[in-house]
Amino acid sequence: MIRITDLKLELNQALDEAMEIAFLKQSIIKEYRLNPLEIRSLSLYKKAIDARKKDHIVMVYSVDIDIEREHRLLERNLAGVSLAPDMTYQDVPSGPHLMNHRPVVIGFGPSGIFAALILAKRGYRPIVLERGLDVDRRSELVESFYETGAFTEQSTILFGEGGAGTFSDGKLTTLINDLRCRYVLETLVAAGAPHDIIYVNRPHVGTDILKGVIKNIRHEIERLGGEIRFGCKVTGFEVVHQELKALLINHQERLETNVCLMGIGHSARDTFEVLHETGMHMIQKPFSIGVRIEHPQEVINRAQYGIHYNHQALGAADYKLAYHASSGRSAYTFCMCPGGWVMCSSSEPGHVVTNGMSERKRDHFNANSALLVGVTPADFGSDHPLAGVYYQRNFEKKAFDLAGQTYAAPIQRVEDFLNDRPTTQLGSVIPTYRPSVSFVQMTDILPKFVTDTMKEALIDFNRKLKGFSMGDAILTGVETRSSSPVRMVRTDQFESSIKGLHPMGEGAGYAGGIMSSSVDGIKTAEAIILKYQPFHE
Repeated sequence: MIRITDLKLELNQALDEAMEIAFLKQSIIKEYRLNPLEIRSLSLYKKAIDARKKDHIVMVYSVDIDIEREHRLLERNLAGVSLAPDMTYQDVPSGPHLMNHRPVVIGFGPSGIFAALILAKRGYRPIVLERGLDVDRRSELVESFYETGAFTEQSTILFGEGGAGTFSDGKLTTLINDLRCRYVLETLVAAGAPHDIIYVNRPHVGTDILKGVIKNIRHEIERLGGEIRFGCKVTGFEVVHQELKALLINHQERLETNVCLMGIGHSARDTFEVLHETGMHMIQKPFSIGVRIEHPQEVINRAQYGIHYNHQALGAADYKLAYHASSGRSAYTFCMCPGGWVMCSSSEPGHVVTNGMSERKRDHFNANSALLVGVTPADFGSDHPLAGVYYQRNFEKKAFDLAGQTYAAPIQRVEDFLNDRPTTQLGSVIPTYRPSVSFVQMTDILPKFVTDTMKEALIDFNRKLKGFSMGDAILTGVETRSSSPVRMVRTDQFESSIKGLHPMGEGAGYAGGIMSSSVDGIKTAEAIILKYQPFHE
């Protein structure tokens, strides 16, 4: 295959994939003087929007083509033309050591799903222990919580099949450059995700579709000999001489294993406590805290796309902004959800936490994003490995208490926030958070260095994105789960200080988001395969 980069199409030539391929093929034939019959196939490799000129927005592509006598084109040494690298996922060989029991995967979020899938495909028959419920049941309980405000651990969007990512729209953007990313995308497509996630610049599946995709992958793991057990919370680790011997499930069942891959996510704070008491080496890690900010999606579309703001080829606009404050602190937007909702992400009773989500069409009336400020271990006030967890809890508890102790979220208009005054009524932006909201000043919840940095950032971001600090925009608090507050120290073989226990994904502090967590799960599974033969009873 030959890869050709930096190809451009006008918006009206990019209304669907078939149209794009047809116009790109015509362009390539003309530009490189090819015989149309020479081209066997053409597929999109990358697609991005170039909106630097608001009056002339174009789509930019990289494509892979299969042509006869490809060497003739390569020999011309043309700019943007090269041999496409092989991106096929390569299995690793099995190692020599024997397993005493089947491997166990804790957590069925992104890292757990892909670790289990890789192990199952190689005949290792993993047992997956997930503290939450299957995706259908957890969806029912989440909706019940929104309607009633009655909180239970099982009604959160954080635990259960697919992990927290199931309810965050399936954003697949990542900063890592790893060939396994392609494998993750192809696996999701094979399980029912839209094909365009393979090539679009900022791929997303959509919460509505992702639920079915995750379920299909679960069925594939089971077909290959894996076992997924829901409602199975690991409450203890039996360790002898710093070596794992067994797991305790729901304080009752003992499951023997000497190989455990742990993808618990960064909200399983009770498990963090158990691991610390068991003797796992963990260290503090920086993360970020702040709020969610909501605007009308049309405001974002107009700011990003100008006169083309409602063009069919563009869809809902997104953004990514960063600011370095005079104090030395940094603020940035994160997990931007076009046409979406602000969600309750509380994992513990008496605490309020927010997150964002979008469905596939991204056609809701509001856009939302986290507006975050970095915090470091120096801010935690303690050298305890879990001090960052306690730091998060402090603000989540304040948010719960000040908003009325009903799981309502504290909200404030941006104009009121910037002028240090309470909000008394809503303007043009209607908050999407459920079950309810309450007017609270963010300065009463978050530390001064956070709110001061946010205020500076709002002014700066408005210069970069017109309308960002519009008076009626809504701040919803609090966002504290940007990444794990701890790192579970592990070796190059992905093993913790407890032999046989392999931390992975976001909760372990080695990933941030669905894609990087999935890749970390794959790499952890590969480390197991490289060491062990499949277990045979």
